[in-house]
Amino acid sequence: MNLIPLPAFSDNYIWLLHHNGRALVVDPGDAQPVLDALASAGWVLDVILVTHHHPDHVGGVAALTAATSATVYGPAHEKMPPGVIPLTQGETLSWQGLEFEVIDVPGHTAGHIAYFGQPSDMAPVLFCGDTLFSGGCGRLFEGTPDQMLNSLEKLAGLPGATQVCCAHEYTLSNLKFARHIEPANLDLSAYESRCQDLRAQGLPTLPSHLDLELKINPFLRSRQPSVRASVQHRTPTPMDDADYFAALRQWKNDYR
Repeated sequence: MNLIPLPAFSDNYIWLLHHNGRALVVDPGDAQPVLDALASAGWVLDVILVTHHHPDHVGGVAALTAATSATVYGPAHEKMPPGVIPLTQGETLSWQGLEFEVIDVPGHTAGHIAYFGQPSDMAPVLFCGDTLFSGGCGRLFEGTPDQMLNSLEKLAGLPGATQVCCAHEYTLSNLKFARHIEPANLDLSAYESRCQDLRAQGLPTLPSHLDLELKINPFLRSRQPSVRASVQHRTPTPMDDADYFAALRQWKNDYR
């Protein structure tokens, strides 16, 4: 089983898994990169997974279903294109012997879901859409800080070797902010240098890995004293866990 990030638009990735000539794609906002990959390799598209309703994640679904016999799955609590099979927390689906667990992760959107699977021949994979980014997290367009904090904590509980398959190449901008929050974080500095080298070569920084994100991502580290000290310095008012997270997310929104 092989995992490929297909670039789309200016900074999206459509994730493609292939095995024995069959393919699965995640969040195809644009059909053409998928159709090109299928035609080039001779793969047959079986399944499309959707994490949330934004156009850059669902825009290619209609064209792909018209061109293939793929089955489409998506969040039960969001408006989806016609024919999408609704899924919610705790449900599972299988493809090529790989079982995916559905995880509700509201915050970026109200009904956002993620997919977690453990292939037998590679590290576990997490398709997290716009909930978790390398070094960051999604903006709160529809959900609350408390919801996003809870969603990220669900993902943080997955195995450390999990490949984090985010939907955008936001890594360097996220790490710039993260370094502002934790300037003494040596894991963060080393990772930023590695990602700069990758981008200089025109290569993706993704997938990341969960054990690394737990060391460098301020949104997974919002309870850490070093992160809280930075937030408290900027926002010197009494705060609970959700308040710290909300202040951190707003800081990132305003950061330039």
